[in-house]
Amino acid sequence: MSCLPAAFEQRERALLGPRFEALFAAPGPAPARGLTVNTLRCTPGQVARGAGLPLEPSPFCARAFRLTDPDLRPGRHPWHHAGAFYVQEPSAAAPAALLGVRPGMRVADLCAAPGGKSSQLAAALAGQGLLLSNEYDPARAEILRQNLERMGVTNAVITNEDTARLAAALPELFDCVLVDAPCSGEGMFRKEAAAVAQYEPALVEHCAALGASILDNAAALVAPGGWLMLSTCTFAPAEDEGQAAAFLARHPEFAQCDLSGCGFGRPGEANRAPGAPPNFDAARCRRIWPADGGEGHFMALLQKQADTPGATRPGKPWRRSKPPREWLAFAGDLFPALTDAPCRAVGELWMLLPETALPETKLHILRAGVPAGRVTKGRFEPAHALFMAYGADCRNQERLTLDDPRTAAWLRGEEIPASTAAPGWCAVLVDGMPLGGGKVSGGRVKNHYPKALRNKN
Repeated sequence: MSCLPAAFEQRERALLGPRFEALFAAPGPAPARGLTVNTLRCTPGQVARGAGLPLEPSPFCARAFRLTDPDLRPGRHPWHHAGAFYVQEPSAAAPAALLGVRPGMRVADLCAAPGGKSSQLAAALAGQGLLLSNEYDPARAEILRQNLERMGVTNAVITNEDTARLAAALPELFDCVLVDAPCSGEGMFRKEAAAVAQYEPALVEHCAALGASILDNAAALVAPGGWLMLSTCTFAPAEDEGQAAAFLARHPEFAQCDLSGCGFGRPGEANRAPGAPPNFDAARCRRIWPADGGEGHFMALLQKQADTPGATRPGKPWRRSKPPREWLAFAGDLFPALTDAPCRAVGELWMLLPETALPETKLHILRAGVPAGRVTKGRFEPAHALFMAYGADCRNQERLTLDDPRTAAWLRGEEIPASTAAPGWCAVLVDGMPLGGGKVSGGRVKNHYPKALRNKN
């Protein structure tokens, strides 16, 4: 790594001694790039065999790959549009994979934008249970919403909230909580010149204090026996080992889990948490250094004691609405399995709610489940999200393939000739994965792919 901030390099050389050069020597000249497969859509094997991308397996997650061409733009790939994968730095896929999420759990991602880790958690849930994806910044929360919509996530509640309000509203509700804490971004120095330009020791102090506050709120959300994962993309002791040690000192109801058997990275380092309490062992944390093939990541996994006196789980579930006849007729024709799905009117929009719902709260919720559409002039107008979530189950489909020239035309926003779809609304699929919806008339599929998502020429 070159052009490191002087204060950062001075600190790390003091901590690492002669190991500094080796640990910060990245294996390639360009920042590591990768993608994580969305198993709600397909398998890693299908992506490796069928996407036509230059890939090699990632050491950090069984569902992830490295991109071996630094100039590739995978965000324009049709399978990316279809939510088959999420583009992210390879080591960023590690924390969610180590959290041990299983179908049916209640899971919270407290600092979720732009959505890579949330999409991994959603895939692990396999459509069962509940995912709360929260982002405090409104603009970033909107990006989170768009990404989870692209990935076809049906059981997520997306909130734009302060974590203190979440903790007050939803005490001890979640089996797993991920805190990918806002951090000083020292692991981003090779990727982003802005990370180098904005860096200063005061930023580390600010991020450490903010992370501690978020972790305290996260602790209140974890159910007895549940897990809390702290992750960062920084090397700063105050945000990493020091942060985890201080949390355990404040929260004796949590115990540290051992990540040493994860198969990648290296142990945390004791000299980064001087004065740590007896219940903290730095070697049980996990670090990924540039020398390991990632840009930099830290992880600590903590478990709340099962016999911790629990708060009463908030009860009263969301109120459901009687579905309009227009929706029932539309769904009966194209999505018969959804006619009995729980729904709720949010303004003019009809939402298909997750089977496992949050209780009624006054939280700022951007999305709960899947927007189905709205009734307009006696007709049901479906939402793009409906086709992205359930397009593979639609009874009327226009089926495309990766090498079909109509696929690129569709993603540019053009009408395409209809081949397999009958007149009326249809799902447009590429290799069986949704690319939104269109409407067939006169042998053509009229394009309803959102303008903001289209590939520019």
